[in-house]
Amino acid sequence: MRISRRVRFESTTDVAPHQFAVLAKLEEAPRTPKELAAVEQVSAPSMTRTVAGLVEAGYVSRADDPSDGRQVILSLTAEGKAAIKETRRRRDQWLATRLEHLSDDERALLVRATELLERVAAE
Repeated sequence: MRISRRVRFESTTDVAPHQFAVLAKLEEAPRTPKELAAVEQVSAPSMTRTVAGLVEAGYVSRADDPSDGRQVILSLTAEGKAAIKETRRRRDQWLATRLEHLSDDERALLVRATELLERVAAE
């Protein structure tokens, strides 16, 4: 968890971690703000603020739901897709830079630990 948290915060400049989480969910499929709030386990007003920032930045677009005029469907824009790609590139680069400084023995230990953690998670 500590590594995951550190990667999220070290590699983000344009997109905050909570915003990236929303972009990643929209990468899977367009969603309503209510669906995003439920998935991210945040309040509707909090998600409204997050979405407003993403729309203002040009990463997300809003469209009326064709089946329910009261709902809004959120989708990624080309800029949103590019932001996801760039954030992932920075995360990969941040971690790769740190792993470069490990010895061969330390990297082998990480491989073994990864296998063990995957086995624990699968149970």
